[in-house]
Amino acid sequence: MNSLFSQFETVVVFDTETTGLSMQRDEIIELGAVRLRRDGMGYAPDGELSCLISLPPDKALPPQIEQLTGITDAMLKAEGIDRELAAKQLRDLLTGPQMLVVAYNAQFDLNFVYYLLARYGCTECLRQAKYLDALTVYRDRRPYPHRLENAIEAYQLTEAVNSHRAVDDAMATVQLLRAMEKEKNDLLSYVNLFGYHPKYGVSGKKIRSIHYLPQPYKEHPPLYTMAGIT
Repeated sequence: MNSLFSQFETVVVFDTETTGLSMQRDEIIELGAVRLRRDGMGYAPDGELSCLISLPPDKALPPQIEQLTGITDAMLKAEGIDRELAAKQLRDLLTGPQMLVVAYNAQFDLNFVYYLLARYGCTECLRQAKYLDALTVYRDRRPYPHRLENAIEAYQLTEAVNSHRAVDDAMATVQLLRAMEKEKNDLLSYVNLFGYHPKYGVSGKKIRSIHYLPQPYKEHPPLYTMAGIT
C-alpha cells in the first residue's frame, strides 16, 4: 500500500458487527480495527482494537445476528465492554495527523461509528480524517456479487478470513488493499469517493467530506473518471 503511505502518515482499517441495519435503532456489538503507520519506505503495525460491546439492558441480540457472527448474548454479557469505553478506545486509535480511514462498505460502518462516538463527544477524530471505501474500489474491478467473501475469493487471499467477526474482516480488508494496489495503482483516486447502488441511493446519512456517485453494477469506467478525478 505504498501509494497510500506516500500521502498519509497513518491508515486505520476497521470493521463493525451490529445488531441490524439501522444506525438509529441498532447497536454496534463488536469493533475491530488495525492501525498502520508510515515507516521509512513501507509501513508497520501501530495498534489494534478488538472488543465486544455490551448491549443496553432493554435490548437483546437478534437470533439471525448470533447465527451470522457466532456472537451470543452470553459472550456480550461476559466479555463486552461498555459503549463509552469502546468509543474512547476507538477515538484514541483514530487520533493523529494525515490519517486515512478504510472499511469495506465504509458508508455503513462510518454511520454506525459516528452515532457511537457522538454519544460521548468523540467525533472530532473523524473530522480530520479522509476515507477510502474498499467496496467502491472492488465494484470497479470485478462483476457482481460484491461481498467481502467474494473479494477474498477473487484475489485468492488464502490467509484472509471473512468470519463476520470485526477484527478478522478488518485484517482481510488490509490484505485486499494490498492485492488491489498490486493489480492497479489507483487507490488514491478513490479517497473520499464513495459509490452507491443507483436503485437504492446512499444508505444512512451522507458524510460531508465524501463525494458520492451512483456506481453501475454492469461494466463501467473507473468511478473516479466519472467524477473527473485523475
